Amino acid sequence: MTGTIFNVPNIITVCRIIITPVLFILLLNSPGRLMSLFTAVVFTLASITDFLDGYLARKMNLVTSLGKFLDPLADKLLVGVALIMMIPLERVPPWVVALIVGREILVTSLRVVAIRENMIIEASRMAKYKTVFQIVAVVSLLINYEYKFGDFFVDFHRMGMVLLYIALVVTTWTGAAYFYSFYKKVAKPGS
Repeated sequence: MTGTIFNVPNIITVCRIIITPVLFILLLNSPGRLMSLFTAVVFTLASITDFLDGYLARKMNLVTSLGKFLDPLADKLLVGVALIMMIPLERVPPWVVALIVGREILVTSLRVVAIRENMIIEASRMAKYKTVFQIVAVVSLLINYEYKFGDFFVDFHRMGMVLLYIALVVTTWTGAAYFYSFYKKVAKPGS
C-alpha cells in the first residue's frame, strides 16, 4: 500500500491545497471583525490537516513520493497566500512577506536541484518550528482584532507581529542551514 498515491493522507494534503483559493477569496475584501475570525478558523483547520496527513501517512505506512512533494508545497501555498493577501490589508509589512516567501521559493528550488543530484536534504527540527511559528503568527494576524478574555485583553495583531518576526528569524536561519547542508554535500574535500 506504500506505493498508492491516491490514499487518505494525500487526499487530505490536496484538500489543503484546494482551501488556499478559498482563503484568497476570504481575504480579497477588507474583512471585518467577524469575517477575520472566520478566516482564521478556516486557516487553522487547514493547518491542522498538515499534522494529520503526516501522522496518518506514517501510522498507516502510506508515505509516498507524491506526498513528500505535495505536503510542503501545500504548507507554502497556504501560508504564502495568507501573508501576501494581508499586505493590502496593512496587517503585515511587505518586506517581511518578501523575505519569507523568497526563502520558501529558494529552498524549494534547492530541493529540486538536490533531488536531481540524488541528494536528500531532510527537514530539520528547527524547520518544523518555523512552520509552527508561521502558522501561529498567521492565525493571530488573521484574527487581527483585540479581544477581551475575562479581565485582560489580547491584541492579536500585536501578538501576531511578534510571532511573525520570530518566524522570520527562524525562517531565515533554517533557509541558511539548508544551503549550508547542500554545500557540504557537494563541496569537494580540500576545496
